[in-house]
Amino acid sequence: MLSKTNQINELSELELAQALMERLSISPNDWHRLKSNRNSRASEQIAAAMVFLLKNEPQEALARLEQAVGWLDRSLSAPPCPTHGHKGQGTGD
Repeated sequence: MLSKTNQINELSELELAQALMERLSISPNDWHRLKSNRNSRASEQIAAAMVFLLKNEPQEALARLEQAVGWLDRSLSAPPCPTHGHKGQGTGD
């Protein structure tokens, strides 16, 4: 059985970045609780930027970094719930 360090060493940089992005992504179940959490939103965007950078997509990485900066400098706000205005989906909003 491999130690955690050895398991991590087995992964590529892209796989590590994708795992971090998955961990930091806000799930639909947590959307309402975290949609305005600036640190969570910036972390999510920075992890996505790292994935795009490692995929050699610098323009996409830059767009995510700009989003992260917007969350941190308070120039961005949370959008409305994605289910608002959709009848029959019953989110309680």
